[in-house]
Amino acid sequence: MAGAGGAVLAVTGTTGATPAGAARPARGKPHRRREFRGMWLATVANRDWPSRSGLTAEQQRTELLGHLDTAVERRLNTVVLQVRPTADALWPSPYEPWAQYLTGTQGRDPGWDPLGTAVDEAHARGLELHAWFNPYRVANHTDPSRLVAGHPARLHPEWVLPYGGRLYYDPGLPEVRSFVQDAMLDALRRYDIDAVHWDDYFYPYPVAGQVFADDETYARYGGDFPDKASWRRNNTDLLVSEMSARIKETRKHTAFGISPFGIWRNAATDPEGSDTRAGVQTYDDLYADTRKWIREGWIDYVVPQIYWHIGLPVADYAKLLPWWDAVVRDTGVALFVGEALYKAGDPAQPAAWQDPAELSRHLELARSYPSVGGHCFFSAKEVAADPIGAMTTVVADHYPTRVRPPR
Repeated sequence: MAGAGGAVLAVTGTTGATPAGAARPARGKPHRRREFRGMWLATVANRDWPSRSGLTAEQQRTELLGHLDTAVERRLNTVVLQVRPTADALWPSPYEPWAQYLTGTQGRDPGWDPLGTAVDEAHARGLELHAWFNPYRVANHTDPSRLVAGHPARLHPEWVLPYGGRLYYDPGLPEVRSFVQDAMLDALRRYDIDAVHWDDYFYPYPVAGQVFADDETYARYGGDFPDKASWRRNNTDLLVSEMSARIKETRKHTAFGISPFGIWRNAATDPEGSDTRAGVQTYDDLYADTRKWIREGWIDYVVPQIYWHIGLPVADYAKLLPWWDAVVRDTGVALFVGEALYKAGDPAQPAAWQDPAELSRHLELARSYPSVGGHCFFSAKEVAADPIGAMTTVVADHYPTRVRPPR
């Protein structure tokens, strides 16, 4: 997810201006009585919260409650809080150390329970709290000695691979898949979280000139597969399907949602893919068959990160939206759209993102597609700061009152 760990949401080609005809489809449809209105609250690298490491427990708590209050003010109903950013925890986990983003030191007790507080305080405000976990990222560096003594990655160095300047658990090892599930399910057993949420990080995003060195694991476990890519996809399928079953066994009313990169495959690669020319395809590059998870019913909701503007030639929001709408139709899986609020007003972004109404046009367009049940905004810092008023425009145009999230 852009900004939440450094993924490059790469597309190839040139940008395009928003076409005049795409400005605002006709209004008149009644607003939904229930819809998903969410924001991601990222903790990795202190992206959104805490604003910096080393704050006192009371300062951390005050900032967290401020984000929840902002969600209420913006008439949102769901906060997706990143609670396991790098093989660590924002709760007292018996499996993994306290996250360094709290105190500045991995493993140091912050003196309070951030996840427990977030759940209680969100519910007190009428918000759902979705706990956002990253399954395989261990560290945003490649030096295991920098991890706290007793870290699972130091106790099991055979689980860990360096790649692209980071450390990852090897998704091909059955014991790794079992361990990361155990670590995440601990939070579900302790707290009344409304959903388990994963983002787009499975196998790492490709880095030019580097190899994810899992040949030994493939030699051990990949004999039944025609190639390494098929084996890797199966590993990710196993992670998703096993976690799905275990969530329902642990707390059957808790939802399971995934927010993948917005492009499954380009149509040039697969005729069933989207009319896009993206540089990354989840099926081929992240070994994540996101469409299959929907068809198999392994997840309850999907939040594709459709992080491009209307009219972008290589990845047009207006073309990706109907593609995802068709994928979820009649599956029972809910579709919420991930929105790139962080791009609004960013001078590095194309002209379309300098228009405060771009995101509002996204929501207007989405109302034409019956499967779209809401939107999620990346991320909390921009929801609050709103540098060019894009979020204010969304609220004014589409969120006249607070509503409850979908059942």
